[in-house]
Amino acid sequence: MPQSLARNVVHLIFSTKNRQPLLVPELRDGIFPYMAGTLRGIECPAIQIGGVADHVHILFVLSKNLKLTKSVEEVKKSSSIWAKQHGVPDFYWQGGYGAFSVSASNEDKVVEYILRQKEHHSEMTFQIELRKFLEKHRIEWDGRYIWD
Repeated sequence: MPQSLARNVVHLIFSTKNRQPLLVPELRDGIFPYMAGTLRGIECPAIQIGGVADHVHILFVLSKNLKLTKSVEEVKKSSSIWAKQHGVPDFYWQGGYGAFSVSASNEDKVVEYILRQKEHHSEMTFQIELRKFLEKHRIEWDGRYIWD
């Protein structure tokens, strides 16, 4: 095949450091579009970004030219700097992240899931949510190192 063709959709989840509730609505209104711009700039277009006060969900298409770790590093680093420049000097993201592949047939469901974060988290904590994702996607994890 003379071309390299790929479309890998990723559902990325990460929280603020120590799950501090720093992502107030006013900050989310600016930081989510900023994250989308960062992803667009590295050829990883965002499909949907959302979240609540202590964590973010990003559905995006991973560039065929980038490693997942590099795309996560770029979006976390740039958005952390943006938050600090926009009134939250002690803003940090957690060190790690969860990344889950999404099939084309499930993209709309994930978009809807991300859009409903506020009501979803009225019933479930971030920690329980992440554990459910890890179990669903058969990812082994060590409880000693998952939270920071």
